[in-house]
Amino acid sequence: MKDYIQKDEWKIIEKGFNPENNRISESIFSIGNGHMGQRANFEESYSGDSLQGSYMAGVYYPDKTRVGWWKNGYPEYFAKIVNSINWIGVNVILDGQELDLAKCIIHDFERVLDMKRGLLTRHVEFTNAAGNRFKLSSTRFLSVNEPDASVLRYSITPISTKTTIRFEPYLDGDVTNEDSNYDENFWFEVSQVSDDETNLICMETLKTGFQACAAMKPYFFIGDKHTMVENTNTSLAGFVSKRSKVDVEPGQEFMVIKYVAIESSLNIDKEELTAHTRKRVDEIAEKGFGLIKEEHEAKWSDKWLESDIKIEGDVAAQQAIRYNIFQLYQTYTGDDPRLNIGPKGFTGEKYGGVTYWDTEAYCLPFYLRTADHTVSRNLLKYRHNHLQKAIENAEKLGFSDGAALYPMVTINGEECHNEWEITFEEIHRNGAIAYAIYNYVNYTGDNSVISEFALEVLIAISRFWKQRVSWSEDKNAFVILGVTGPNEYENNVSNNWYTNTIAKWTMEYTIEQINRLQSVNNNELESIFEKVNFNMDEISDWQNIVDNIYQPYDGNRDVFLQQDGFLDKELIPVKDLPESERPIHKKWSWDRILRSCYIKQADVLQGLYMLEDRYDLETIKRNFYFYEPYTVHESSLSASVHCIMASAIGNHEKAYEMYLRSARLDLDDYNDDTNDGLHITSMGGTWMSIVEGFAGLRVRNDKLILNPIIPESWKSYSFRIVFRNTLLKVSVKTEGTVISNDGQNAIEIVIGDKGITIPPGTETDPIDQLSKSIA
Repeated sequence: MKDYIQKDEWKIIEKGFNPENNRISESIFSIGNGHMGQRANFEESYSGDSLQGSYMAGVYYPDKTRVGWWKNGYPEYFAKIVNSINWIGVNVILDGQELDLAKCIIHDFERVLDMKRGLLTRHVEFTNAAGNRFKLSSTRFLSVNEPDASVLRYSITPISTKTTIRFEPYLDGDVTNEDSNYDENFWFEVSQVSDDETNLICMETLKTGFQACAAMKPYFFIGDKHTMVENTNTSLAGFVSKRSKVDVEPGQEFMVIKYVAIESSLNIDKEELTAHTRKRVDEIAEKGFGLIKEEHEAKWSDKWLESDIKIEGDVAAQQAIRYNIFQLYQTYTGDDPRLNIGPKGFTGEKYGGVTYWDTEAYCLPFYLRTADHTVSRNLLKYRHNHLQKAIENAEKLGFSDGAALYPMVTINGEECHNEWEITFEEIHRNGAIAYAIYNYVNYTGDNSVISEFALEVLIAISRFWKQRVSWSEDKNAFVILGVTGPNEYENNVSNNWYTNTIAKWTMEYTIEQINRLQSVNNNELESIFEKVNFNMDEISDWQNIVDNIYQPYDGNRDVFLQQDGFLDKELIPVKDLPESERPIHKKWSWDRILRSCYIKQADVLQGLYMLEDRYDLETIKRNFYFYEPYTVHESSLSASVHCIMASAIGNHEKAYEMYLRSARLDLDDYNDDTNDGLHITSMGGTWMSIVEGFAGLRVRNDKLILNPIIPESWKSYSFRIVFRNTLLKVSVKTEGTVISNDGQNAIEIVIGDKGITIPPGTETDPIDQLSKSIA
């Protein structure tokens, strides 16, 4: 755990430069706009440790997989969002010497990510090897108003002596991925253009044939006056630049403003891409730095009005939740159903930037409650768009008749994960996708998705579960053998409670939706049945499994068993593990981990969280207090579920501990892995920790329910949600909870066990709605 990021309500601040933290900071200070993203690399050359990263949504490469042996069903590649055209670069030469902060004495260093306005700034005062002192300033942003627009303002000011400064702003398409198998290049140059004002480069990926095009127009200033300095173009393979040189007096600022348009063939036809990008950079430059920045900041202001969570009395908690919300919106805006959310977003190479079950379990709840419902609908459509691929994935493993196994890792619907214990066995991901459909319908009341596309998905997943179970004569029940549950520190187990339970629930929910649709629109149902070649006998097969599936249980402890044989392990609580042996995934052999009782993330508790309304409070308590002591929380997804469940059972101290662990996971580098990118999908879980955890938000029987508590160190917290097309503001203080109805219709909600109707344009009286304070 590290603690070098300064606490501030709206800003992420790094003061002083420690090269050992540079990769961590490059992740933490990443910027994005849903269309593309950029790590916080320096604009000038830097010979120290760094991971260069510029990424474009949906542009990927099928890197070769590396396995020691091959099995039927293995994917042939691992898809990854590739490092793309480096647009931020500015080579700087001071009196003939290249600027490289790794070779300078740094007197003052400040890097600031302004989350309120979506700006990244850096201010450095340094002495170079020649003994001359300078100031460096930079500001950059990726516009959320015009997603193809990137802007950089960069300047050097001599302090001690007159200096000849040469700036060389450039576009570099000759980039690689650090984690590339076989050190392959992913790109080749298609074209480049350089004239008096503009430089442009167009690159294409090998194999997938995506094109990325970037065009820049740099403008040079001495002080605040635009200067027509003489410049020359440089053209190399995959590289274009402009060079400008001036003599600058001490105290004078030499500045370049670099306007860049970046677009891909995902959105623009290849034949039109170059002309389109060139036109866009002209339009961007014509607007100018001030107007583009103003529109960008206004768009961020709108986003914060929708989704901000305000906390009084705890700056660390306030900074952290805003950081999590900020990064979620930088990664995904929801306007394109072809796109999804990678666990690292646009902040690093790990996990390839592709889609896991994290989206449905941890990200959809955030967008469902804070954004227009088309955003969460698009997340559901993404999976429906890939349904045929999911059926093909299942066929490769021997399933048939329209059974679908959604991939563990994907970008286009094909499985691209090659660890057998995950690819073949972590099949609970199917359940998360089914649950996301339920979550959407339950929250919005919008049943139309069922008939439009979601029932097809539910039927295909239920067909998979039907074929995946087997009958055990010994147990006189259906069992599911050879799986990996959410706890990835257990592989190839039988009867993982969560997997069996979510399989049972999925078939139940599918039957329920078929019956509902039959009663309201049988013609529509018949059309779906014909499309998927459905036989009504399938329902009785599913119901038989639902009624007779095995769910492991320990009668002595009165808890659900994570899987068969869990109690054969030596049960040593995490608190008794020496600190020197943690995290165990870095200190122990895999053999030792698999034989241990230690749980990577919520497993049984994941099921109790998702299906909470099926279990009484005492059942949840017993299972929480049995499993939490053995949980090492070495998955970024773990802490938020534990926070929510701890809040529900009244363990407020544990709830707050888990909230901070989730919220500051990257800012404080809890798991010593922020250097390779942020944990974007778990940030949705952080939001859930407050809204579903502390505020206790649930939807049952079409009613919004709140059971708010407030951490002891907080004076108050508040958030906005959209429920059934009504905008609500929830404010929780120690003396009570106030709910404002900013919509146009009256709404009935339940606080604790009391039903309250709130007319439009009014708020509740907190006097008799006391919140519980965390002791």
